[in-house]
Amino acid sequence: MRVDVFTLFPEYLDGPLGCSLVGKARDGGLLDVRLHDPREFTADRHRSVDDAPFGGGPGMVMAPEPLFAAVEAADPPRPLLLLSPAGERFDQARARELAAGDGFSLVCGRYEGVDQRVIEHLCDGELSVGDYVLAGGEAAALVVIEAVTRLVPGVLGNDESSASESFTHDLLEEPQYTRPAEFRGWAVPEVLRSGDHGRVERWRRAAALRRTQARRPDLLAGRELSAEEQALLEEWPDEAD
Repeated sequence: MRVDVFTLFPEYLDGPLGCSLVGKARDGGLLDVRLHDPREFTADRHRSVDDAPFGGGPGMVMAPEPLFAAVEAADPPRPLLLLSPAGERFDQARARELAAGDGFSLVCGRYEGVDQRVIEHLCDGELSVGDYVLAGGEAAALVVIEAVTRLVPGVLGNDESSASESFTHDLLEEPQYTRPAEFRGWAVPEVLRSGDHGRVERWRRAAALRRTQARRPDLLAGRELSAEEQALLEEWPDEAD
């Protein structure tokens, strides 16, 4: 998968993109990330990429010329998405959608925003990673790249790991435990130590349902629990049993 990122601060991304899961995917040839600095496509000696907004107001706005030139020179994979608080909310479903393609590209906004002509005539859409404002799109780009990369076949050591994670089936993930079986008086639920794989799977499903009901009921809004789910909750009335 190829991912192109257009940013005024490529050094912001260099470190994180070279380590952990994303770094391994790049080293293994599963991920090709290319960083492009629009400053390299400026014509003045100050390498200016922003200007004062028409109509007045505080701050500066990223100019269209360097961004258009950088994108046209790179001919990046589409969709080309601007990271912006005004964008479509990025979620696990969108991550799966991007992971199913051959690549995508991200534009990192800065300052007070990006010239509207970039949004309307260069980008294919906008993405937001949450209802808050960052200094720029670089941190958001890292979120998107990591969320998508881990869904690319072969990136995770066990591709089944992503099948039971939070949001995969509109549920939060169930609680996880490892050794020791008892720590400071707190024991791992007996069912997880039982060796009965059928019981374990039922417990996990029930625990995921209970956790979602308690913490993210919005994920279950608009649908009724199935008879099977109701039975699981009756069988396991407490996620820690």
